[in-house]
Formats: sequence, C-alpha cells, structure tokens
Amino acid sequence: MQRKCKIYIIKNMEKYINNISVDCVIFGFNSNTLKVLLTERILKDKKTGEILISDYTLQGHHVLVGENLDDAAHRVLKEKTGLDNIYLEQYYTFGDRSRLSNPKDQLWIRTNFPETSNHVVSVGYLSLVNSALIKPDRGHKFTKWFPVDELPSLGFDHYQIIQKALDALRYKLWREPIGFELLPEKFTLTQLQNLYEAVLGIKLDRRNFRKKVLQMKHIILISDPQKNTSPRSPQKYIFSREVYEKTKKSRLDFNI
Repeated sequence: MQRKCKIYIIKNMEKYINNISVDCVIFGFNSNTLKVLLTERILKDKKTGEILISDYTLQGHHVLVGENLDDAAHRVLKEKTGLDNIYLEQYYTFGDRSRLSNPKDQLWIRTNFPETSNHVVSVGYLSLVNSALIKPDRGHKFTKWFPVDELPSLGFDHYQIIQKALDALRYKLWREPIGFELLPEKFTLTQLQNLYEAVLGIKLDRRNFRKKVLQMKHIILISDPQKNTSPRSPQKYIFSREVYEKTKKSRLDFNI
C-alpha cells in the first residue's frame, strides 16, 4: 500500500511535505582550493543560554506542496546565493532510515520542525559557482566557505552527502567542461590547472596539461587592446560553450 505524504505549514505560511527534502552541495574555488558553502547551525537552551548544538549544515529545505524537485533546489540556491542561472545537477538520493537518528539532530528537529517525519528522503544536488560572487552578508552572516578537506563538524548525514557530491564532480570533470563554472570568465592556464588539481586531488604535469588544453578549440585565447600589459603578463582564455557543442568529443581526458 502506498503511504501518503503528510503536509505541514512552515513559519512563512508555505506548506511543505514532511518527508521529502533537497540538499544542495555548493562548490566554489579560490586561492587554489576547492570549497563548499555551509551554514552554521546553533541551538541554545532558552532558559540558560547554554549552547546545545553548534555545527554546520548544507543548504537545504523540504519540498513545498506542488513544487518540483528541481524547482525546490533552485529556490534554495536563490535564497542562499542570490544568483540565477548557475550550474545545478541532481546527482544522488539519500534515503537511509538512520540519517536523522543522531541525538543532536533529533533535538534540532523537535525544537524547530517537530512535524518532520522520522524518515526523510533527501535528493542531493550539485552546484558550481564562482565563489567571488558569493560573500557573507547581513542576511547570511552564518554562511561560510570551507575547504573540502577541512570540513567542520556537520549535522545530519551531510558529510556523506558532500563526499558523494565530490565523487560526482570528479567523475564529470574528466568528461565534461563543467570546471569553467568555478572560474572567472577570463582565466589563465595556471588557474585552470590549479582547479583540476584541487578537484581531482592529483598533480598534473604542467607541460602536458597545457599542450592538451591548447588543442581544445573551445578554450580561446583572448586579448584586450584597451589594456596595456607587460610581455610577462599571463595570457588569458575564455571557454566557448558554442564552440564546445560544435567540436566536443566524448571525453575530456587529462590523463598523463
């Protein structure tokens, strides 16, 4: 027999489904480091002020009534980053019955979302952004970038969700030009190599990497006649989606 999902009203009066959610793993890249965007979660005792919970979580939310999964993920990203038209892809579904069983997570749920089901299925989404466009502000003062290899204490099963997203990102990076989503529009080959090394966790031969990149027609050298640069200034490139679609191969292979 198929069980019906219960529907509840959240604080802003929107109805949500109590056992289906989305979690967005937002990756960014700067200072030659792959990072993930997290939000601090703090719960204090109302009487004593004692801190009961202090950790970090991904950006996520329950799916609203009448809302598609992809629309829910886009809503979460818009609320957290303020950006539109950023890379977003569904990559895995997390449905283990014990994913909410940690005592601190149970306390958080009882305090803030008591209507939540004991078994919540969360759909994971992978998102790539230029981290320079997202900075903590007054509305998101508890949001912070963390290197993927220096994660803080995390709530729920969010460590596993991040690791699964990192696996998906590495897999796709070999096969599709998604890494450019993490770079500024104009980038150097050094920046591009640093990105691949940071995501893949390997060291690439500089000469071979550049040789292969320069053979790719969708990576285009640019020049700015309005800007006087010295001969030693690094050359900059752009990624052309249009050229890629016309010339793409089955695989971007940087294996040396």
